[in-house]
Amino acid sequence: MSNVKDKMDICFDHRAPSIVLENEEYSNGYTDIRKRGGKIRAYTEITKDNIHYCKKLMKLVDELRHLDGVKGGIAVSETEYMATTVLEEAKPLTQVIYSNVKEVVEQGQYIFDTLWNQAISAEQRIREIEEGIEPEFFEVISDPNKSSQILLDLAKSVKEEALLLLPNDKAMVRVERLGVIDYMIKASQENGAAIKIICPLSKENSKITKRISEHAAHIKILNGNNSQTGMFIVDSTNFLRAELKEPKADEFSEAIGFTVYSNSRRSIDSFKSVFELLWNERTLNEELKRADIMQKEFINVAAHELRTPIQPIIGISDVLHSRIKDTEQRELLDVVIRNAKRLQRLTEDILDVARIETESLMLRKSQFNLKELILNTITDYKTQIKKEDKDNKLVLVFTTTEDNNNDDIFVYGDTGRITQVISNLLSNAIKFTEEGTITAKIEKRIDKNNQEQIVTVCIKDTGKGIDPTIRDKLFEKFATRSEKGMGLGLYLSRKIIEAHGGKIWAENNTDGKGATFYFSLPLSNRDLIADISVDITTVDSAR
Repeated sequence: MSNVKDKMDICFDHRAPSIVLENEEYSNGYTDIRKRGGKIRAYTEITKDNIHYCKKLMKLVDELRHLDGVKGGIAVSETEYMATTVLEEAKPLTQVIYSNVKEVVEQGQYIFDTLWNQAISAEQRIREIEEGIEPEFFEVISDPNKSSQILLDLAKSVKEEALLLLPNDKAMVRVERLGVIDYMIKASQENGAAIKIICPLSKENSKITKRISEHAAHIKILNGNNSQTGMFIVDSTNFLRAELKEPKADEFSEAIGFTVYSNSRRSIDSFKSVFELLWNERTLNEELKRADIMQKEFINVAAHELRTPIQPIIGISDVLHSRIKDTEQRELLDVVIRNAKRLQRLTEDILDVARIETESLMLRKSQFNLKELILNTITDYKTQIKKEDKDNKLVLVFTTTEDNNNDDIFVYGDTGRITQVISNLLSNAIKFTEEGTITAKIEKRIDKNNQEQIVTVCIKDTGKGIDPTIRDKLFEKFATRSEKGMGLGLYLSRKIIEAHGGKIWAENNTDGKGATFYFSLPLSNRDLIADISVDITTVDSAR
């Protein structure tokens, strides 16, 4: 290619720099091109073995770059193209492709430019070699056996830190079988490496976690969630990320799909940040769980301790009330008794909360007449209203549909708990209705969703109605706009009704006066008999 005038683009493998510099014909050819004003660009694979020659070659050409894995060589000028598969010292080129056809030259130039743009500067590569810096790589691996070997090699290389995220509980069994856990224990014991593992914990991997804690107590393990990928970051220099393909597979190579392996600084920092976020989230969750357990234990103990003094206060106050004739003193005792009973109810509700949170509140079910139960509860509240001199302002009414007028309606459930729900709803209605009518209604009907026969109870008042700010969370804990309660009654009612297989809901009345609360229960069916663990909470107004 003696006709070169303006430029020459050359690529060759790692053997070429020494051959070019030690062969006068080659080196003089480069010098002649530059004397004629031509520009020479070249790229090759710069290695520890040829770095000395590459430094000299940088003086022979206008620009030199590095590219991994270059094979053979090509040369492209304005009008000529040449390619060879072999370049050997002291031997003429024997296998050469040469062309001056314009289209071939253009194609050769395109190939050169494409690879040139992927290459890095010779200065950068030489600096990396001299400073011992490993060049960055980002490799997508489809061979699971290769991924298994890389994972094991990374585990062997741990010196200061390892972060391991496992996608499911069996993943720990798989990496343990591969030998990864043994190398991490060794790194912790011998190097004092800081090792963190996030993995869903279960009986599947309990023996492994126990072995880790016994042999390497400094390895920290947190319970994680199931995911679709796993991650391993070693010494902030390399990471492996594998997708989970077969969650139940016994071997690591059988479980994974595509794997990404890289030492890219940016990628490592990114994945490390993700791991630390997950670690902090799981740590916070564990702390919240411990705090929640302590809180529940405290509430449970406090409620039991409160129970002891309340009963004698109520009992002795009742005795004194029956003996004292002085009206003023009786009124003072009424205040004591009323508030002691309120505290008693609150204590019982708190104990219910504790039972619910620990799933130890059991329903004692039997068949009973719901219509009769509602009538008895209404009678009790009528007596209470009369005692409080509210009977001239409030009227309690019980109605049924014409079809159910003379029918007893039987359901299968816990009589005490259903009474508690009805009492909650009546108590709320009385509390928020200064005057007017409170109507309790019961009817049998067919559930449109499952075509089963159910009974629906509704309690309608003419009070303030449901505050719009709590409408969407009306049946949640502590949802209240009242200063007289903690907002636990409706939450408790919901849990009781749902535990009986029913539903509870509420709405403001269409005429703008008051609200109506509903609950439905399946009609008595002896096939439904079963002990049910319930979630419950406390009685008090929630509007």
